[in-house]
Amino acid sequence: MSESRASFFNILVIEDEPGEARLMRLALQKSGFPLEVHHASDDREALCFLRREGAPFDGVPRPDLILLDLKMTGQSGLELLATLKLDERLRAIPVVVVTASGLEADVRAAYQRGAAGYLAKSADFNEFIAAVCKLGQYWFGRVRLPENPA
Repeated sequence: MSESRASFFNILVIEDEPGEARLMRLALQKSGFPLEVHHASDDREALCFLRREGAPFDGVPRPDLILLDLKMTGQSGLELLATLKLDERLRAIPVVVVTASGLEADVRAAYQRGAAGYLAKSADFNEFIAAVCKLGQYWFGRVRLPENPA
């Protein structure tokens, strides 16, 4: 990994609930990793961000990691995950599902569609921060990400 990529990471949080998105951002900031957190509130906004379509998204950075909620209005997180993994320009970006659902069917479906991980949200915020820290240690401490995935 290059020195510049090792020192700073971009994360895209795809979450339709504003309160949940704020909690995710706070947990990520508390993880201690050098991050810039971006947010998309639905599938359309996420795809525009990732494909850099439209004026507000022209120069946005390609995320090193996507954190995706499963239960969203509009297209479900599972449908969006499948769309991302079918897109040649986006499929290399790792996607970790972060959701309140612990249903085995959701876990299985997420991995079948290409999720790199599955993290259950916790009602205990400190427990959630600890889980996000572990996630960060893994993704940004151990995994080698491509220099330019697209």
